[in-house]
Amino acid sequence: MFTSLQDKNVHFFLIAILLFWIKTYVTYRIEFNLGIDNEMQEFLLFINPLSSALLFLGAALLFKKHWGAVLIGIEFLMSFWLYANVVYYRFFDDFITIPVITQLKVNGGQSESALSLMNPLDIFYFTDTVVLVLLLAFKVFTLKPRNNRRVAMLPMVAAVAVFMFNLSLAEADRPELLTRSFDRNYLVKYLGAYNFTIYDTIQTTRSSIQRTLASSDDLTEIENNIKANFAKPNPDYFGKAEGMNVMYISLESLQTFMIDYKLDGQEVTPFLNSLAHDGETFYFDNFFHQTGQGKTSDAEFMMETSLFPLSQGSVFINKAQNTYHAAPAILKSKGYTSAALHGNYKTFWNRNEMYKSLGYDRFYDATYYDMSPENTKNYGMKDKPFLKESMPLLEELPQPFYSKLILLSNHFPFKMDEGDTDFPAGDFGDSVVNQYFQSANYMDNALEEFFNDLKESGLYDNTIIVMYGDHYGISENHNDAMAQVVGEEITPFKNAQLQRVPLFIHVPGVKGGVVHKYSGEVDVQPTIMHLLGVNTRDYLQSGNDILSPEFKEIVPFRNGDFVTPDVTQVGGKCYETGTGEEMDMTTCEPSDQVAKEKLEVSDRIVTKDLLRFYEPEGFVPFDRNEIQYTGKQE
Repeated sequence: MFTSLQDKNVHFFLIAILLFWIKTYVTYRIEFNLGIDNEMQEFLLFINPLSSALLFLGAALLFKKHWGAVLIGIEFLMSFWLYANVVYYRFFDDFITIPVITQLKVNGGQSESALSLMNPLDIFYFTDTVVLVLLLAFKVFTLKPRNNRRVAMLPMVAAVAVFMFNLSLAEADRPELLTRSFDRNYLVKYLGAYNFTIYDTIQTTRSSIQRTLASSDDLTEIENNIKANFAKPNPDYFGKAEGMNVMYISLESLQTFMIDYKLDGQEVTPFLNSLAHDGETFYFDNFFHQTGQGKTSDAEFMMETSLFPLSQGSVFINKAQNTYHAAPAILKSKGYTSAALHGNYKTFWNRNEMYKSLGYDRFYDATYYDMSPENTKNYGMKDKPFLKESMPLLEELPQPFYSKLILLSNHFPFKMDEGDTDFPAGDFGDSVVNQYFQSANYMDNALEEFFNDLKESGLYDNTIIVMYGDHYGISENHNDAMAQVVGEEITPFKNAQLQRVPLFIHVPGVKGGVVHKYSGEVDVQPTIMHLLGVNTRDYLQSGNDILSPEFKEIVPFRNGDFVTPDVTQVGGKCYETGTGEEMDMTTCEPSDQVAKEKLEVSDRIVTKDLLRFYEPEGFVPFDRNEIQYTGKQE
């Protein structure tokens, strides 16, 4: 094979390379929002599919017979992988990682969301494979068996050369790309989706090795760093809720822009609006989600542990066996019983394993609820029946208790079943955005009914209630409609500001009000612990008490960006938070250093499982293997 450039085998191979190259580049441009800022980045985006094409398609040349069929098979698999990333990106604005693939084993029931993101024109992503099949089927090319395996080395050597050229240019435009970048968008923009997958595989393997090699010696620097940045409790609030029950309610996909929003003159969330303004509840209007690929599970993790989630994949899936000093475990020594309540089955998102590591005594999963068709949608139980059926479970818990309820109805694609709501849909030219208003209103109604039930039961008067939006509901793929919703263009800066999610903390007998401090999900656990009279000084945590006078308002996002009251950094650019005006990057550098350091310290704790070597004063260790969630026995 490849005795001359006139050889038909050569032509077929080059056509395969060219088709794959063009298809991948076009996909980058029409499907992914990679933030191309200059000609160098445009050039890198154009050439980066070439090294992948040469490497993977060149592997077909290792086969002497039927190498053409093998090549088509490889091209199909690569097209399938690219298309899987397209569908995933349409909702998550992110790329698939190896840990995400492992999550698929425990996250069944997501087919409806995936199907809603597909359309018939997606056949484009497989046109290169179709063309190659047709070229052989109609005998435009008759391929000969190969007789020289060394020829396969030619495209592979070329692949390495192209990649090294690509990487050198990328490093020139974005120094320390592979060592300090938390943002997968950057990696795909500079190196390509397939090279990113190779990088991700290496990083995942490296993470596993790091845990194996970790020791208590790794803790000294981390402990010093965290304790040096500890914010002392506010004496006006410390211990004000000592001995009270604790109840977290996860408000699925709820963003702050919905609070006080009116659609055609009607409040979308009238009950939550009333809490925000009643003066008896702390309402945090500059509170941001900090989730990564684990979304709801990431939010749970931060709320329990005050550590950041993983940059790739979900802690719930990949680090469920780790040692954690989570809120349920911390409160065991204070006589608390802990329980999680969730209208899906215990294996969903590996919760039955992760909750053991967090220290939950009980897990009321779908087996405790009426999972009839009229009560369920999307990922489990609808909010109203779930909250109604949760009341007797909460009432039977020994007090004081620590509990968590996870709502599900306000989940993408937000379509409501007929009869569940009479609230009007929006009219913004996007069905997902339009339906979001209906599902948010339904959740708000369910919460109002639940609060009334809590008051009737007597639990309301002795329970801290924490309600939080877990992550964004509307992704960047719906920016056109969202621009109509908020009345301004959704720039990268504006999108960062839209990552606000509501946080409500109601403490019986304690006056509340609107708190304007910039804060995030890692800050909630120490805030609640201090209200309960538990000082977190000796715990290794990324967050701090929001109510502390020493609280520093720097909110890192999982991708390395951040927001503060003064400056916001998004996609390598610095903005003034108040105006959105772009500023010189040096203005953001001090906050950037703090944000990156927080993420790196947390990553070392979680990746290396370092808390297994550390025992805070007053913390009572427990054996996760003694905790069993058997489900309700019929």
